[in-house]
Parts: sequence; C-alpha cells; structure tokens
Amino acid sequence: MPCFLVVIALFLPRGTLFFIWLLTDWFTRAYETVLWPLLGFFFMPYTTLAYMGAMLNNNHQVSGAWLVVLIVAVVVDLSHHAETTRRGSRAQSI
Repeated sequence: MPCFLVVIALFLPRGTLFFIWLLTDWFTRAYETVLWPLLGFFFMPYTTLAYMGAMLNNNHQVSGAWLVVLIVAVVVDLSHHAETTRRGSRAQSI
C-alpha cells in the first residue's frame, strides 16, 4: 500500500494531499498550523509531501536522505513554476 501511495503522489500530488488530509492525521502531526499545508497545496505540493514525510518518519527533523528528498521536491516544484511562466510568456509574444 505505501508504494501505491508514492506512485499516486508522483502523478497527482494535490489529490494525494487531499486524501491524506481527509483520511489521516498526518497534517496535524507534521505541521503546527494549517497555513503551511494550505499554501503548499496550491504552490508547492511536492515539497509539502516531502516535508510531511520527513517530519513523520525522522522524528521531526529534516536530515540525511529526507533532506535530499526535500531538495529534489523543491527543484521539481520550482521547475514546474518556471515552465508554466515560460509557456505563458511565449504565448503572449506570438
């Protein structure tokens, strides 16, 4: 089951965040406020999932392999935003 959740999270991070919020208490255990998961849902879903995984599985520390996972998630989210911006500016110049 956890492997299935990882595969779904790679393709549908916002859907995964929604179902994690709906079916578990992981958000309340990983985050102190509702603000960060909510902002993460809209702007950086992969980073939100990676940070939540690090907090739950590494005694509320981001270190070791979880730090690498978090950095990769940030790069993926930022590259998605850069690609969206590039497409938007290219469409306006045509």
